[in-house]
Amino acid sequence: MTDHEQGFDSDPDAVLDPEYDWHGYQFETRQVHAGEQEERNSGARITPIAMTAGYRFDSFADGRDRFSGKADGLIYSRQRNPSGTVAERRITSLEGGTETIVVASGQAAITTALFALAESGERIVSTASIYSGTRILFGRSFARFGVTVDYVWDESDDDEWDRVIRPNTKAIFTETIPNPKNDIVDIEHLARVAARHGIPLVVDNTIATPYLIRPIEYGAAIVVHSATKFLSGHGAGLSGAIVDGGNFDWAGSERSYPMLTEAQSPGVPSVLERHGRTAYARLAREAVVNDMGPALSPFNSFLLHQGIETLSLRMERHLSNSRAIAEWLSEHPRVESVDYSSLPGNPRYELAQRLYGAATGSVFAVTVRGGEDGARRFLDGLRVFSRMTNIGDVRSMALHPATTTHFSFSQELRDRLGISPGLIRLSIGIEGVDDLIADLDAALRRV
Repeated sequence: MTDHEQGFDSDPDAVLDPEYDWHGYQFETRQVHAGEQEERNSGARITPIAMTAGYRFDSFADGRDRFSGKADGLIYSRQRNPSGTVAERRITSLEGGTETIVVASGQAAITTALFALAESGERIVSTASIYSGTRILFGRSFARFGVTVDYVWDESDDDEWDRVIRPNTKAIFTETIPNPKNDIVDIEHLARVAARHGIPLVVDNTIATPYLIRPIEYGAAIVVHSATKFLSGHGAGLSGAIVDGGNFDWAGSERSYPMLTEAQSPGVPSVLERHGRTAYARLAREAVVNDMGPALSPFNSFLLHQGIETLSLRMERHLSNSRAIAEWLSEHPRVESVDYSSLPGNPRYELAQRLYGAATGSVFAVTVRGGEDGARRFLDGLRVFSRMTNIGDVRSMALHPATTTHFSFSQELRDRLGISPGLIRLSIGIEGVDDLIADLDAALRRV
């Protein structure tokens, strides 16, 4: 039994050291403390920003051992930095993984996560309703590198998954709460599909955050975040994260993952043999992040772990504001529809109750009457909501996807994704809900 569980120490006169092992503590405690390291120089309570590109080696042997993987010391900040390590350990604790890598953006996180799995000539399968920037990434940069992404439109249809998944498919990709339609995904079902085919499930948990759902607990192998959004919450700096669930049997899969399971240098054991349950994270860090260079700066690392400290508090307000606004909008005469899975009558309402506790984030879509002209009048009438791209900020934001994030898509694809001319994406912040409703109401009166 730990001192934390006992609540006392055997010597009542002893001065106890600060806690640094936060296993077993509540989510709200871990979001504040997990990942911290003792600062021995001055005793600073807040982790300093480690503005350094490189690190001294203790000796010839130490440099050799760090590069060979025998020693775990720092090598270069392109691969790992002490400021980022705090954020990495904190996210690992909150998501329930084995190791996390922080990178420069959410797009870098997705690219790193999937490039560690698929090579040129291989494939990824994704649910169709995902962030537009991810679709563009898949259709442009992934295609240029020879990795093909196939899409499943009805993720509940096992036959469609079985038709699309091929022998050279190396992963399934999805989002817990897709943007902008809030058409939540049954992670448990997708994990069963992935297990049946012997491939890892990679889940973008940006909008839900580990406060709402932890995909690893439902069978996901890897979780990614655009940590720019809700994890940081302040909109001040870009960041991304990849979390290794440590639960996928790489050696036992019928698919080939040679970078993990085969020795890459003569006489050196494979990454899997050396690192076990953190093997995927080590591969992603050493063979993708180190090679391609999407390092997270020390300052942005600091902003990230500072933001995580208030995650639960912010999410509570995001959620309460969103529910009130979605209900209000659904009754407004100048609104055609509201895409929010937590509303009764939504096709995914039962899933929202079962898997998400009726809390499906604070990013959703509202379709106003009047098509594009109605959307223009509405957006131009907002004064508290910011007209901008980004989500997950403490500030409320609105955007017209058809002419911005989805502008490059064909009309056929926009129609199939449900991106209509009158659809507006809302990201609900933490301001006073009455002020937000008044702003929306004034804008809707212009439609």
